[in-house]
Amino acid sequence: MFDPQCRRCPRLAAFLDQVKGEYPGYHARPVAPFGADDARLLVVGLAPGMHGANATGRPFTGDFAGILLYQTLHQYGFSSAPESRAADDGLQLWDCRITNAVKCLPPQNKPVGAEIRECNVYLQAELEGLPTGAVILALGSIAHNAVLKALGMRQSAHKFGHNRLHSLPGGRQLLDSYHCSRYNTQTRRLTREMFHEVFARARDLMG
Repeated sequence: MFDPQCRRCPRLAAFLDQVKGEYPGYHARPVAPFGADDARLLVVGLAPGMHGANATGRPFTGDFAGILLYQTLHQYGFSSAPESRAADDGLQLWDCRITNAVKCLPPQNKPVGAEIRECNVYLQAELEGLPTGAVILALGSIAHNAVLKALGMRQSAHKFGHNRLHSLPGGRQLLDSYHCSRYNTQTRRLTREMFHEVFARARDLMG
């Protein structure tokens, strides 16, 4: 379902063209999910970062947020290495898949509502392919709301909260975490210990 040449959002398409002109070596296209289609853990972020996934072509690779994420994935047995350096570095994910609510880099890292809605069709297809008992880990409230929208569920009935768990159709579960962004970790809104608690819970839920 993922379209590596998608240009459905005019603002994002124009911005990627601009970025590609400034940084010819960057990926600067929609960033594909990373990991197995049938993984039982789906990590959903917000969108590619300018000098991270937008540059490397792999989610959470090359930016600050990916440092804590991949270290934690490795510690809890989801990743073959604690650091994701490049799309061709040989790193593998085990029973885990990483994606974003918005597949293209947005200006100032802030997608607008119409872009989140337009991209939701791709997230919906990913969710439909998850096995029974899968855990969806939403990093931040935008990812949380995008998951609910993709499933046709009311956001008002499932409020975002760090380490909060929500039951989903098909025996699946939605687990929330604050985003592992530089801002959140430096202000200690999200500590390493808090992030590890979420992943330990996800591992327990998966059995």
